[in-house]
Amino acid sequence: MVIEQAILRFRTDPPLAGHGNSLRGYIANQLPQYDILHNHKKDGSLLYLYPRVQYRVLENEGYIVGIEEGVPLVQLLKHEIENITLKGIDYKIIHKQLTSGDVQFGVNTLYINYKFIKPWLALNEQNYQEYLKSGIKDKKEKILNTILKGNILSLSKSLGYVVTEQIKIESLNLKETDCFLKGTPMLGFLGTFSVNFEIPDYWGIGKSVSRGFGTVVKFSAGEKRK
Repeated sequence: MVIEQAILRFRTDPPLAGHGNSLRGYIANQLPQYDILHNHKKDGSLLYLYPRVQYRVLENEGYIVGIEEGVPLVQLLKHEIENITLKGIDYKIIHKQLTSGDVQFGVNTLYINYKFIKPWLALNEQNYQEYLKSGIKDKKEKILNTILKGNILSLSKSLGYVVTEQIKIESLNLKETDCFLKGTPMLGFLGTFSVNFEIPDYWGIGKSVSRGFGTVVKFSAGEKRK
């Protein structure tokens, strides 16, 4: 499946600090009339779809990812933002780079290797308890494998992509990491995995992807499936 995408990447003076959540909040406050910038309807209720605009802070640079109907808004932001304020600190944008084009998404004949560069929030209240009680590493890995497949299926459904082949995950190598979501402590995961599925770089998987969580990038070429 071919999907339209735009990524706005920018550097600031001083170098950008903080998280995608702060960047998301600032942009949403500046342009509240655009629902998909903050994933809420006008009545304040959530838009239940894979976020079409996602925010990241990576190595002190800002990234705003637009997917499908989010693309025109990310293109607009290139011209709309010159300065940003996060947590009381003013940042002047000194360089912007907008990359637009089509990307591939969906089942692949190769195993593709991915790395979580931001913590993956895999667990909800129910499977968190299951994960804790499972005890041994193999059982925990099996739970995470199932959740990751489910996340990819949910993402596919939100984009209107029908998965016609079995999703197979191999080489799941994750480590627990403590993180916070809106001030609440959460258990996240960093690490790598391989899957027979094409996911564009800088997209998020799991919960709160618009805030930067679950961001993945490819880190090497894939291998043919057996």
